[in-house]
Amino acid sequence: MELKQKLEILADAAKYDASCASSGTDKRTSTNGKGIGSTTGMGICHSYAPDGRCISLLKILLTNFCVYDCVYCVNRVSSNVPRARFSVDEVVNLTLSFYRRNYIEGLFLSSGIIRNPDYTMEQVVEVARVLREVHDFRGYIHLKTIPDASPELMVRAGLYADRLSINVELPTIASLQSLAPEKDGKAIRRSMGQLRLKIEESKEKTLTGKRPPRFSPGGQSTQMIVGADSTDDRAILDTSANLYGAFRLRRVYYSAFSPIPDASNMLPLKAPPLVREHRLYQADWLLRFYGFDAEEIITGQDGMLDLDVDPKTAWALQHREQFPVDLNRAPKAMLLRVPGLGVTSVARILAARKVRAIRYDDLTRLRLSLKKVLPFVVLPDYHPGRSLDDNHLKQRLQQPVPSQQFALF
Repeated sequence: MELKQKLEILADAAKYDASCASSGTDKRTSTNGKGIGSTTGMGICHSYAPDGRCISLLKILLTNFCVYDCVYCVNRVSSNVPRARFSVDEVVNLTLSFYRRNYIEGLFLSSGIIRNPDYTMEQVVEVARVLREVHDFRGYIHLKTIPDASPELMVRAGLYADRLSINVELPTIASLQSLAPEKDGKAIRRSMGQLRLKIEESKEKTLTGKRPPRFSPGGQSTQMIVGADSTDDRAILDTSANLYGAFRLRRVYYSAFSPIPDASNMLPLKAPPLVREHRLYQADWLLRFYGFDAEEIITGQDGMLDLDVDPKTAWALQHREQFPVDLNRAPKAMLLRVPGLGVTSVARILAARKVRAIRYDDLTRLRLSLKKVLPFVVLPDYHPGRSLDDNHLKQRLQQPVPSQQFALF
């Protein structure tokens, strides 16, 4: 098979993986004439798939052959899709060639399971080793690890990669047992725990004051498919909160289920609305940066996020008795719960009010969305009056969300 044809198959097969972010690693550069690549420039170039997913320009699978038969996966063993497999040298040469042409800033490499987890993981690690040790490649490398691979291979992967990730695949272990019975949810979490220990060890100095070898400086992340089963948003966010707490993940990525050819009757016929994926990402930020608990973010009786407004606005509308908030007196924790106020704007408010009282005109200077903020705050020269009692407040705050991705061409 021609290399170009392999690339078409294996890049297309990788588009379902959403965890392609390149942030969080240490800084390396080749501006001194040594090596090739850098992590200090513009970061990985991204593109957008027709269904709206953000994808890396060189995000590929080593192979889409797979011995597993996960019913939601287009690469499952029973799937009737064209198959291809790169050699280690082919992936290395593609990465270097694309990098030199300024097409990419790094490599995101995943793989189907061939022979067994250890054999597959050895191939993935070998790509990273050759790039780093033979070609002195200093660009970004994100490796998708194989959960059942041996701990020794995981350690080697972490020495070469900027970030490692292990997909939990589905929100609950029960869902995984139903739709991917060959995968072991407990083994996935066990591997995450081992990676967490190695990442933390790499940040601690030894008794001699030296740092241990670098190990996945960008941390670890995971991805779960949304909408392939009946799990509600409350259970999804509970799982995310547990993963962040137990394994110190840098990110949990949410990927809306995409119907696949010749799908099992266990799967839904339609994809969930992309806005659900978007709301989950917004809720995820509330978990990580705004002091919300998973339980309080869900405002619907059905355990689902409100798709009409963002999760923080939905929470504020359901807790109107806690508003309006005095921008000049409220504690930081309460400011973070005001719709339209982000982490940065709250920091600016806290700094500004040390000097003088914040007034109405200052909101514009702070570049805040007056439409979202004004119903929930009080200032020396402004009071929202009875706007919080307005039965149409939600409709006024609602922003139109396109239900369908525009075509690229």
